[in-house]
Amino acid sequence: MSEKIVIKNKALKVFITGATSGIGESLANQYAKEGATLGLVGRRLELLKKIKAKIRVPCEIYAVDVSDQRGLQKAAAHFIKKHGAPDIVIANAGVSTGTLAGEKEDLHTFKRVIEINLFGVIHTFLPFIKVFKKQKSGQLVGIASVAGIRGLPGSGAYSSSKAALINYLESLRIEMKPLSIHVTTIAPGYIHTPMTKHNRYVMPFILDVDDAVLRFMRAIKNKRGFIIIPWQMNIVGTLMKFLPASIWDFLAKGGPKKIREMIQ
Repeated sequence: MSEKIVIKNKALKVFITGATSGIGESLANQYAKEGATLGLVGRRLELLKKIKAKIRVPCEIYAVDVSDQRGLQKAAAHFIKKHGAPDIVIANAGVSTGTLAGEKEDLHTFKRVIEINLFGVIHTFLPFIKVFKKQKSGQLVGIASVAGIRGLPGSGAYSSSKAALINYLESLRIEMKPLSIHVTTIAPGYIHTPMTKHNRYVMPFILDVDDAVLRFMRAIKNKRGFIIIPWQMNIVGTLMKFLPASIWDFLAKGGPKKIREMIQ
């Protein structure tokens, strides 16, 4: 990907949430190398400022929590007014934590995880869909997870949020296709990020974050509808999806569990 990504001889405009670390930060840096104009959203303003200072392309930063619909609406309106509609909107912001589905004390955590991982994506896309419909172009990208394919013990909130996200994105993809708006679902396996460094178990086929992001960018450029990255996890994900419930229960019951601490 050494050549700049362009559309109709103009550099891409890319709007990214969860941009202060991990996948989001890498996406920002890689698209900046391609000369894209960026809109970056994250909760921590000081980190956004540090990222912007290193980037040599037009870059707007917005300190907004993706659960804040009005805040995202304002950020989107500002970006559109200053730079025009983005070509690509990447809803990357997400949180992970271990939960126990039968414990009342985890109810608040369930709500917070779904609020960010599912509604945060919806909040991110909504301000741009009207503009995309009018111009009959644009691409919406959601970062899901292989964990959304089947329920994982100790990860009920995370698995539920990502399963709901996968289905939301699929519905959206079908709705948007006649309008020439592309929707891409990326379901990664394990990636070296601040979110996975807390995992206390072996993570097969784990990717370096920059390697993973370059694969994401290829999938986005090729306007893939749904993709699991890396390919090895695609095989695992396919097997997970089609295993009978009794076999899945047997295999998963002794599986590793996430720590019960919110990781962003």
